[in-house]
Amino acid sequence: MIEPEKGTAKTIKLAERRVFSQSFKPLYNEGMRLVEQAAEYLDGQGRAEAKKLSRPAATLYAAESMRLTTRLMQVASWLLLQRAANSGEMTRDQVAAEKSKVRLDTSSAQENGTGWNELPEAFRDLVLRSLSLQGVVRRMDDEIYGGSDNTVVGPLRASNPVSDQISLLNTAFARG
Repeated sequence: MIEPEKGTAKTIKLAERRVFSQSFKPLYNEGMRLVEQAAEYLDGQGRAEAKKLSRPAATLYAAESMRLTTRLMQVASWLLLQRAANSGEMTRDQVAAEKSKVRLDTSSAQENGTGWNELPEAFRDLVLRSLSLQGVVRRMDDEIYGGSDNTVVGPLRASNPVSDQISLLNTAFARG
């Protein structure tokens, strides 16, 4: 059996192939649809449901809604950059330079954390879907551009009650 010489074999990056082809469109559409759904919910039904929450749950809702919008705006930015590269509006190098400004590590409260189950089900669903989408995008980004710090975010990260409370307080008092 003859083995190829080092450096002659070219690895195919499936994520890169997906992003720079027509199969990127469904992911792009899913991300933009989720942004729209979250905006509609937070401006409408979510606002009404938040008024019914206990004070601790309302504080968690406020913090999580900020995290949700931040997460979705970062994911949308990444998707828009990839679409620009896919359509030829930007080179891959330009996208790589711009995407360094995009953060794909917005965390969330623990699903088993205090007050989580008091949050409206539709809101929790949006948060979990956004975390899932962020995970897909982050894995693709890591495969295409490299350089993952392997930080676990979202519901899978290790719980740190003190850090979680400080984060909630900072958010509540607009210092975060």
